[in-house]
Amino acid sequence: MTMPRGIMSGNRTRLLAVVCVGIMAIFIVRLFYLQVIDHETYVSLANQEQLKRLVIPAARGEIYAMDAETPVKLVLNETVYTVFVDPQVVTKPKEVIETIRSVAGGNARDDLEKLVGKKDSRYQIVATKVTRKQAELTKKHKLAGLGFQATSQRVYPEAQLAAQTLGFVNAEDKGQYGVEGYLNDRLTGEDGVLQSVTDVSNVPLTIGRHNINQPAKNGDNIVLTIDRNIQSYTEKALADGLARTGATNGSAIIMDPQTGKILAMANLPTYQPAEFTKVTDAEAFNNGVVTRPYEAGSVFKTFTVSTGLDTGVIQPNSTYVNTDSIKVEDRVISNAARGHTGTITIQDALNYSLNTGMVTIAQRLGDGSQITKGARDTIYRYYHDKFGLGELTGVEVSGESAGRVISPEEEGGNAVQYATMVFGQGLDVTMVQVAAGFSAMVNGGTYYSPTVIGGVMDSNGTLKPAPIKPAREGIITQDTSTKLRQMTHEARQLFPPGDRPGYYIGGKTGTSQTLDANGKYRFDQTIGTYLGFGGSEESSKYVIMVQVSGKNMNLEGNIHAKPIFTDISNWMLDYMKLQPKG
Repeated sequence: MTMPRGIMSGNRTRLLAVVCVGIMAIFIVRLFYLQVIDHETYVSLANQEQLKRLVIPAARGEIYAMDAETPVKLVLNETVYTVFVDPQVVTKPKEVIETIRSVAGGNARDDLEKLVGKKDSRYQIVATKVTRKQAELTKKHKLAGLGFQATSQRVYPEAQLAAQTLGFVNAEDKGQYGVEGYLNDRLTGEDGVLQSVTDVSNVPLTIGRHNINQPAKNGDNIVLTIDRNIQSYTEKALADGLARTGATNGSAIIMDPQTGKILAMANLPTYQPAEFTKVTDAEAFNNGVVTRPYEAGSVFKTFTVSTGLDTGVIQPNSTYVNTDSIKVEDRVISNAARGHTGTITIQDALNYSLNTGMVTIAQRLGDGSQITKGARDTIYRYYHDKFGLGELTGVEVSGESAGRVISPEEEGGNAVQYATMVFGQGLDVTMVQVAAGFSAMVNGGTYYSPTVIGGVMDSNGTLKPAPIKPAREGIITQDTSTKLRQMTHEARQLFPPGDRPGYYIGGKTGTSQTLDANGKYRFDQTIGTYLGFGGSEESSKYVIMVQVSGKNMNLEGNIHAKPIFTDISNWMLDYMKLQPKG
């Protein structure tokens, strides 16, 4: 039986309607799934395609020294390039790899094939520290997916000058040693970010809620207190002195006693910061002036005399009976220089560096015959609390050591210990501590914390001085300072030092034993030190401390360190244009 045409047509219409509704339902469900349920997945995929994010490296701050009154660059930046690829855009991976290897050479990464083949990545570094010329040669190949990011590397126009004070920047762009290490955060600055939504041609769109443009904040341009001329001459004088004596190690520091500013710090052996990877002994990186505490020897007698003068237990012409030895509890302490026996003055004890005179001062700080607990408390208060020995000075150089001055409260802080400390044995101090404390002795009694930071260069090229560190006045009295300066001046003049006529120079020698691995003193190895000041009777203009040493060498302050001091001191008089008296 044949169905009526109208009924058949109605069935087909209803079927078509059902099919259409079904298809629409599928689309709606699919759209719901894509737009709601799996929304974040597709947003992420879109961002991977359209959202580009680049780090804008901050320029590392440059480092200046002073050339008299003018800042000059000791460390500057040279533009180099980091080469990167977008593996998803690279169309000729083999050519990219060959080009990078041939042009970048040793600056190319070893695993280029692996890096270029990372198709799940949009950014892979394939070479670093590529020069401008190398970058231009690479760009000529017009390879898709290859990009360049400008960065910088350190350049040292003065080669190894002040190397241990400066430090260096390692392969990870982090400062190590010296000022580079200590002030790494300030020098590094803060990287910026550039993020933009792009079209299919990778052209940034000007509108987009994901766009970020955060400029980089460059690091501070640091100006040191180091004077490049003083530094250069100090390094030369130290090298000449080591050549004369055969010593293998030497250090020197020059300070302005009126401000605490360090004008030079030199250490030998040294190194080239631009070639730090060639150094085989990492000890060359350390600035021994601040990192290596040692028993300073008889230069330390100036601290003991200053303590005695300031407390009033002695005067320069105070006398005592010298027998070349003195007993403290069960220990007999002897003089290195013998024969100056009988009734002599404290000035004589300083002149001839007599240990007995220093022990006598310690006893007079007590009951006159014993180094009592009260005497030890007084000595510690001057050494540690006033002069800052055995404490970090805060000088802005990485690796500073505090050393150690034993307190009377400690088990080892007995009379015998203090009897040796007063002539520079049995305590560990750094050269920067001694130079800073001595500066307070010769400047009228004000302790200035030693510093190598003179300020920063602003964006206009103007030097903005660093904040002045708090000073501690009244460490000793002006009268004590005047007497101490005169006593060290007389001690220096006792043996013709070779000073320029008409100038007021004072100083003290020091020869100290070293310890072996078992903590016992060696008799075949000593360190020679000289500590002194220069200027006029009215004002000390500089403090210089020199130290020389060598393996299995007996070196003396008077013979080996003093001539280096004299060389630098005479040069400083001319450089500072100081006028002689009369």
